[in-house]
Amino acid sequence: MAHIYLDNAATTPMAKQVIATMTAQMQDDFGNASSTHWFGRQAHTVLDQARQTMAASIHALPDNIQFTSGATEANNTAIVQVAHARQALGNHIITTAIEHPSVLKPLAQLEKEGFEVTYLPVDANGQISLADFDAALDDRTILVSVMMGNNEVGSHLPIAAIGARLAAHQAWFHTDATQAYGLLDIDVDALGVDLLSVSAHKINGPKGIGFLYRRAGLNFPSFIKGGEQEGKRRAGTENIPAIAGFAAAVSLITPQEKADRQAKYLGFKHQIQDSLRGAGVAFEVNGTVQADALNHVFNLWFPGVSTYALQTNLDLAGFAVSGGSACTAGSLEPSHVLTAMYGADSPRIGESIRISFGKATTTLDIAQFIQALIKIVTRLRAKAAK
Repeated sequence: MAHIYLDNAATTPMAKQVIATMTAQMQDDFGNASSTHWFGRQAHTVLDQARQTMAASIHALPDNIQFTSGATEANNTAIVQVAHARQALGNHIITTAIEHPSVLKPLAQLEKEGFEVTYLPVDANGQISLADFDAALDDRTILVSVMMGNNEVGSHLPIAAIGARLAAHQAWFHTDATQAYGLLDIDVDALGVDLLSVSAHKINGPKGIGFLYRRAGLNFPSFIKGGEQEGKRRAGTENIPAIAGFAAAVSLITPQEKADRQAKYLGFKHQIQDSLRGAGVAFEVNGTVQADALNHVFNLWFPGVSTYALQTNLDLAGFAVSGGSACTAGSLEPSHVLTAMYGADSPRIGESIRISFGKATTTLDIAQFIQALIKIVTRLRAKAAK
């Protein structure tokens, strides 16, 4: 049985060029980038070149890039360390109700420490209201953390509009760009962001590596204590093979490639919707289908069909999809994103699946998936009706 992977929002397979780059690095440039001898200098050259690649991808400067173990560390660093460093200026933070757990959980800890956090609500499209943002912002606000795109429903949040509002405000602006990076053109100056988090494994790079963009002049203590790596901003010997692999993955995604992927994924969404409607299968989209959304994510509600049953049956048929964020897999907790969008009592919460496309996804993959999806949903509904 062939297996088709449609869970790319959780992680992506590494590109062949990435694997080749990492293999060469592990074989040839094994030195510690902090060492001053030839081997160390070779590794440091790879590190510098990768930093330039990352910076160029978001129109930043190389010194603005701090390598991390991934977006979770980057998010925790940007939130916890900034809050502690700036608490003399205020104790108020603004975020949204649909952030990734690596943002929400550090904020929950800060609330226990006495910080006040405003969680902006979202509508049925997974979108915040700028009027709500304006009402929440005050002279006590020291940090705003709003994701660029949501990992469960693909909504694209108004980062540039928020950045413009904060241009003359004391609050620093952080965005978790994990899902958007590799799909949207990102210019940190145009967006007005001060801090930005990214993870490599969402763009066909390796797991365990990411970066935090931090605008020049933003000073706060290192989250990880130890040596003086990363310009004294993040202790620990740099993972040169993973960093080189990350840079290789970034180099594969040109502006045209981003546009092509967005168009391709939007086409997949229409292909699925049209086929389901043609087959008379009742469903609704969680969120919206818009060209400027993160089109690799498609969340669908099938009334009367449990998420668990549908996901399990699709898996048995050879199709990998998700019930929501991979970071809450195995949890009995309902999706906080769908809860925020539709309310805690909505049947959508237990009857929805997330389909997410990737670079390798083909039209044939989607056609085969649609055929299986229609068959399984029809069978499960018939069984429930007995």
